[in-house]
Amino acid sequence: MKKLSLLALVLAMVFALAACGSDEKAETTAAAGKDEMIIKHEYGEATIKKSPEKVVVFDFGVLDTLDELGVEVTGVPQAIVPEYLEKYAGKEYTNVGSLKEPDFEAIHAMKPDVIFISARQAELYDQFEEIAPTVFVGMDYTKYMESFEKNMKLIGEIFEKEEVVTEKLAEVNKSIDEINKEASAADEKALLVLANEGKVSAYGAGSRYGFLHDVFGFKAADENIEASTHGQSITFEYVLEKNPGILFVIDRTAAVGGEVGAKETIENELVKKTDAFKNGKIIYLDGTNWYLSGGGLQSMQSMIDEVRSAL
Repeated sequence: MKKLSLLALVLAMVFALAACGSDEKAETTAAAGKDEMIIKHEYGEATIKKSPEKVVVFDFGVLDTLDELGVEVTGVPQAIVPEYLEKYAGKEYTNVGSLKEPDFEAIHAMKPDVIFISARQAELYDQFEEIAPTVFVGMDYTKYMESFEKNMKLIGEIFEKEEVVTEKLAEVNKSIDEINKEASAADEKALLVLANEGKVSAYGAGSRYGFLHDVFGFKAADENIEASTHGQSITFEYVLEKNPGILFVIDRTAAVGGEVGAKETIENELVKKTDAFKNGKIIYLDGTNWYLSGGGLQSMQSMIDEVRSAL
């Protein structure tokens, strides 16, 4: 009996200590949660403090969102900066290289609190992570609005701007619903292409720019375009064959530089035979918003305005 009593006492003490340990761990996590966040993303997770001060941004969509929210940033890849964000090319911001070739030495010297990257820097994630907590904010083009809203809400939470972000998203969704209602009811079919130094690629539903159909509701001139990030290479004979009522054109050259502009590429004798050309429905989209930025509060609003012009 004494042995049983002693065993019961020992077990009771063990359970009591285990319970105390669990409570302490929960309190520590809760305490950390007041000022910090653990963000899980496609490439890992990052623990960052809320409203971080030293911010490095490699995604222009996130940059234009922070600009819209009045959040200061510290480091920007200044090799190419979109015109509407040209203030970030100034000397008051640290130049952290280019979108594809970051200046890791400069980033390390800054000792940033957080680094935001997207698809163009994804393969370098481990190198960024060694310097500071790194958050991947890439877009899922097959679920564009879901991905966009998720990123915007995350930015709002990190910088404690949730209410403003909620209001901005409501405005965006209202505009998109209006366009979708009109576009899906129209008889005209649309084709979206990217012009790059005389070459042309087409994008359909589920692709990098597929949200023109998936989100905005434009009927596709070709429902069999291969879904991809880089687009399906096409000829101008193809454009004439599909004969879109609306031809959306992204000018990559205008965004990153080059010798042959989109209008020079597109408006040839074959394309001039299409309904889109005859009816004045070739819509040249701002390459900065569509190719360089995108996925930000400012760029999204600009894209909405451009698409609306087709209607």
